[in-house]
This record gives sequence, C-alpha cells and structure tokens, in this order.
Amino acid sequence: MPIHILMPALSPTMTEGTLSKWLVKEGDEVASGDIIAEIETDKATMELEAVDEGKIGKIIVPEGTEGVEVNNPIGVLLEEGEDEGDIGDVSAPVPVVPAPKAEPEPEPEPGSAPIEKALPAPAATAPRTAPAVPLSGDRILASPLAKRIAANARIDLAAIKGSGPNGRVVKADVENAFSGGVTRSAAARVSSADVPDFGQAYTEVANTNVRKVIARRLLEAKQTVPHFYMKVDFVIDNLLSLRKDLNGQDGADYNLSINDFVIKACAVAMRKVPMVNASWTDDAIRMYENVDISIAVATEGGLITPIIRNADQKGLLAISTEMKDLASSARDNKLKPEEFQGGGFTISNLGMYGIKEFSAIINPPQSAILAVGVGEQRPIVKNGALAVGTVMSCTLSCDHRVVDGAVGAEFLQALKPLIEDPLSLLL
Repeated sequence: MPIHILMPALSPTMTEGTLSKWLVKEGDEVASGDIIAEIETDKATMELEAVDEGKIGKIIVPEGTEGVEVNNPIGVLLEEGEDEGDIGDVSAPVPVVPAPKAEPEPEPEPGSAPIEKALPAPAATAPRTAPAVPLSGDRILASPLAKRIAANARIDLAAIKGSGPNGRVVKADVENAFSGGVTRSAAARVSSADVPDFGQAYTEVANTNVRKVIARRLLEAKQTVPHFYMKVDFVIDNLLSLRKDLNGQDGADYNLSINDFVIKACAVAMRKVPMVNASWTDDAIRMYENVDISIAVATEGGLITPIIRNADQKGLLAISTEMKDLASSARDNKLKPEEFQGGGFTISNLGMYGIKEFSAIINPPQSAILAVGVGEQRPIVKNGALAVGTVMSCTLSCDHRVVDGAVGAEFLQALKPLIEDPLSLLL
C-alpha cells in the first residue's frame, strides 16, 4: 500500500512549515535514512529523512510552498511491486482564507465626526483578509462605529470596558483606549497594505519563518518582561595577553576568541550566582540545574541562538571548537532543534562590529542577557595613577521578576575578576 510522506513536527512549537526544497524527484529510489527534502521550520531549515524505503511515486506539495500544516501529506512513497496506478487521487491541501464578511456601513453616532475623518483608512494595494478584531456583537457588546474604529486601530475590544448602556463599548471608549495604550489584539498582523508608501520606490523581501518568530518573541519580551539594565567596564589586558600566549603556542591548531573567554567566565559566574540561571513562571521561579548558554549568531535569515551545553564543565578549547561548529551550522540553517532550543542565559557580542556598548532584549523564558561591546583603549586609573588600558563595556539586561538589582550586581561582581584575571578559568 502506498505510504504518505507527512509534513513532520521538527520542533515542539512547530504547527506548520515551508517545504523549501525537494532533494529527490518522482521515480527516485530512496532508502530509510536518506535525506529527501529540506523543511523550513519556525526557527531553522531542517533535513527530512525517509522513514521507509521505496520509490517516490508522487510529489504532492511542490518545493517553495509555505504554511504546510504538520501531518499533512507532502508526497507518496511506493513500496516494492507498486506503481503509479496504486496512488489514487491525492492533492496538496490548500489553506482556505475566509473572505471578509460584508457589513452595512455604520451610521455615525450623534455628535461624532464621520469615520473617514476620524481615522482615514490607508489606500489598499492588495486584497485584505478579515480584521483580527472581532466585528460581530455576539460576545462583545459594542456600537458599529466603535467596532469600526477598533478594527482600523487593531485594538482588542475585549480589553475595553464599555461606558454605554449595559456595558456597551462606544466610540469614546475606543478613543480613550487608543490614547491610553490598551494592548492591541495578539492576532493582529501588519501587512504590506497597512503601511503607506507615500510614493516612495521600494522592494519587498519576504519574511522568513525565522524572522517572523524573532519579531513575535522580541515584541512579546519588550511588552511583557520588566527589563532593567546594569553596565560594567572590564579591563581585559590580562585576557588579551593570555589569549595571545595560548594561540601562539607551538603546534596550536586553534584560535581562541574573546567570546570564548566570556562564555566560560559567564558559566562559572552562573554557578556562583544560580538565580541568574532561572526563568519566571506564575507559580514558581524555575532554577536550572545545568549551565546552558545561548550565543546570538547573525544569519541571513535572522538571529538565532545556538547553545553551549554544560559550559561550566568545558574548557576554553572545547567551547571554542563547539562554538565554531554551531555558528557554521547556524549560518547554513542546519542546526538541530536540540542545538538551539532551551538555554538559561544568552550572550550577544557586537564587539567585532566596533559597537562600544548596547542593551540587548531578553530572550524569553530566560531572565538575563549580556551585551558585549568592543575592547578599546581608554584612560584608566591603575595603582593610583592615570594609565591606558583596554576596556570592554558590557550591559546586563535583567528580568526584574527573577534577577533584581542585588542579584544582577552579585553576578557582575562574580564575573569581573574572571574576565580581568582569566588564569583562574584554566584551573
């Protein structure tokens, strides 16, 4: 009996994916374990292996198709003795987008300005889907004008307390909510048609699944996580000297980076201040037993954070080698889920771009991220006298629900001697 090849769930959060590329064609023989396709998930591009052996009888979903739901058939595998006539009628699932429900033009409320003057709609440049904000009054009691204004402003009517009869939401309630910064609907999307071009020439680059996830998670982080920031300067002349000595040893086939030292130092400091290695939940603070550090890596598709597992138990050389392999896999979109999912702390280093200092956004559900700047020569006071030293500024972004000021300061206090006197990292 022909076997359906299904869109796999390649990560716990994956509900749909993009079939980026078929690596086989109809008629090809495949064995169990052969790589047959590349699937773009919400985080990376993954390889799809054949589970059974046989012949590719039909490709249902063509490569480049987006939004293919998990467990939908994407191809058919024929077993020995079967041919195309055994396949039957199969076709690719086509997602159905409901058309906007037509509604009569609402009448302005007494004393209100026409809606076109109150909130002018942008010129439509493409077909639109139905607004994310509910427009029916089945569950939310609101006037037609209030619904229209909320839909245009992409405000969730459920978050507004009505002042009209029986709690009815009226125009004034929506306007007050808009000026007061009420949260917009989580389902709201900003499409190309929502952004006026003002006659400017432009080129649109389609967002990858990775960029969409990054945008959603960072927006969520800034809206829901109470960030605060602590900056410290490290004098890294000893670190640079030790790095030069280690890299210059006879027969050395490695090149330790400053970031390798920072990863190791953070791992040791996290063991000393374990509250930094934790996440917030409404019921309890979840403290992690292993020290797993995520490292921000820039790729063409967006930012991804591969993880150095048990970093406190590894030496500098092991960290350096593993980091190079992970960064290479990340840029080739070849990371496995276990290589980028999880982690209790993140390091983001922009020093190689000459950035002096910056504040990074926390990567939820983690509670802290260290932003590392460039090491540069600055005037310092050494033994009571003015001198020149190589200084690296780092900023710790903290989730105040878990890492309050005292905990953040304790972590940086533990980190400082490890960075400035890194010989202890070799013990």
